[in-house]
Amino acid sequence: MIELIVSQGRVADREPRMIEGAARIARALEHRYGLTGRFIGEPAPPADDDWTVSLPQAGETLTGLRQAVTDSIGNGSRTVMISNTCSASLATLPVVAREHPDAVVLYIDGHGDFNTPDTTGTGYLGGMVLSGACGLWDSGHGSGLRPGQAVLVGSRDIDEAEAELIAKHGVRVIPPSETTAENILAVIGDSPVWVHIDWDVMEPGHVPADYTVPDGLLPEQIRMIFDTIPPSQLRGVELAEFNAPLDEQLSDRAVETILAMVAPAFENAPAA
Repeated sequence: MIELIVSQGRVADREPRMIEGAARIARALEHRYGLTGRFIGEPAPPADDDWTVSLPQAGETLTGLRQAVTDSIGNGSRTVMISNTCSASLATLPVVAREHPDAVVLYIDGHGDFNTPDTTGTGYLGGMVLSGACGLWDSGHGSGLRPGQAVLVGSRDIDEAEAELIAKHGVRVIPPSETTAENILAVIGDSPVWVHIDWDVMEPGHVPADYTVPDGLLPEQIRMIFDTIPPSQLRGVELAEFNAPLDEQLSDRAVETILAMVAPAFENAPAA
């Protein structure tokens, strides 16, 4: 059984079409797979603000997402969360760590998201998600994820101080050129698996996202990851940061690209 959770409250959004992007993916999944999404939060305008402002503003949405993921895991479902920004995972990854303490988290992102308030050069909350879940700083929404459980996949735009933290705490990194079925199988072993994707991990031009960087993963590599994970091990999926274009044809095309890449996660889900 799949439970679909959709973040619709601002969680450090800096672009106006991220919330809409999450809603569009969710509606497409509802239609294709007969799902009914659980929508969390009320939309608010984007802002170019510091994490000290955006984090408390997102409090109600983060609390709602944390409860929704807790309920979904408790129901024995395969959890699918569609979020406007990676920042939403500040609330959910600690739940994964608590409920699936042996899980491997494939954090598929063009960036490391392992900065802290002491190392961030931008003040952007989204750049501190994985480090917060690992307890390097206190977000107020929990932690508990062991750095050794996390694997950065496709990451290539990593700050110097951030890279030092990643190495110090033993977070594994699989760059785009090494994202193969063999390497994915090697890092997940027989553990439960939770997949987090920020679409900026991809080579620009396939899925519009914020903070895109060149030399990313291709759609077939994303599809390969889902094809590679044994269905019995996949516990949940988070899809974040689709910046929906105003052009309807471009937006529809990107949604279809996303659905094609993640299809195995829905087609091999256990029955209710």
